[in-house]
Amino acid sequence: MDIDNKARIHWACRRGMRELDISIMPFFEHEYDGLNDNEKHQFIRLLECADPDLFNWLMNHGRPDDDELYHMIKLIQQRNKDRGPVEI
Repeated sequence: MDIDNKARIHWACRRGMRELDISIMPFFEHEYDGLNDNEKHQFIRLLECADPDLFNWLMNHGRPDDDELYHMIKLIQQRNKDRGPVEI
């Protein structure tokens, strides 16, 4: 997936699992444009992972073996925390 194809990336962020949607969508909407190209590639690689894995990693039930993906998980968690609660 091309890092500049924001429409496709936005679509890939929609997971259908509420817990994932409230973690991934706000991060994409508020933070994606500020990421460097390497981080954008890491984010896209993360979106290619299975929902159960993403859920477990984002809820701190394990971590990806790939250190770059782990960095992206921690970045998502921290940036979402810094922004505060998501309004539903």
